[in-house]
Amino acid sequence: MRIVSLNAWGGAMFDHLAPWLQAVDADVLCLQEMTRTPGASGWTRFEDGERSLPQRANLFEDVRALRPTDQGFLLVSDAGPVTDDHAVRRRQDFGIATFAGAGRPVVGLDSSFVHGEFVDHEDWSIDDRPRAALATRVADRAGDRFVTVVQLHGLRDPAGKQDSPARRAQAERLAELVERASSPGDLVVVCGDLNLLPGSETFAVLEKVGLTDLVGSADTRTSAYTKPSRHASYLLVSDPSAVKNFEILPDPEVSDHRALMLEF
Repeated sequence: MRIVSLNAWGGAMFDHLAPWLQAVDADVLCLQEMTRTPGASGWTRFEDGERSLPQRANLFEDVRALRPTDQGFLLVSDAGPVTDDHAVRRRQDFGIATFAGAGRPVVGLDSSFVHGEFVDHEDWSIDDRPRAALATRVADRAGDRFVTVVQLHGLRDPAGKQDSPARRAQAERLAELVERASSPGDLVVVCGDLNLLPGSETFAVLEKVGLTDLVGSADTRTSAYTKPSRHASYLLVSDPSAVKNFEILPDPEVSDHRALMLEF
């Protein structure tokens, strides 16, 4: 069974991302920075006072079209304005999405806001945006067990990725979701763009619910990211001995993040 996690960057590099999405061999695909703009397709532009980025208007539907046999689940954390190619201002949903392959029955879904609550922004904020985590429990027929995959796009702080009371609270709520969504005997995977530094107290919180980080201090960024800190995405497992292979994929570059791939 193979699990892949990627911050898709709103589809900003869609010409490279689309063929990768079609080809990637993933039983469970976890994507962060997913978009949905009702009634729109193609491209939009996102601005928050700090950044201006091209984004796919409906990256969730783009991925569904590229992976038509997968089951897709979109969890929206917040929404706000974007501008389409005709300079029309539209409302865009923002969040995370999990896609489960056709051969992987989904037997459970759960979610939780781990920071704040849903906000429909008049204008996008550069900090303190809400964050939600999504848990998907699938049956692994080959392994005769269940796998609970929890993904998160961790809160962003313009001051940096260092620990804070808000991040501590986020970790504790994430741990609560892990325990609630999984059952004894499950293999549990937590993944995503956690927006943390190696050694964060978040890992100690998650260790208490039986999770071990596989990324450590490795570089999880691509050349599209120009800031000096190269740490963002992580993947944790409840049973490291079950891991057959784990990779931080440097190529192809389809985002400003590298994809994480776990096989067990």
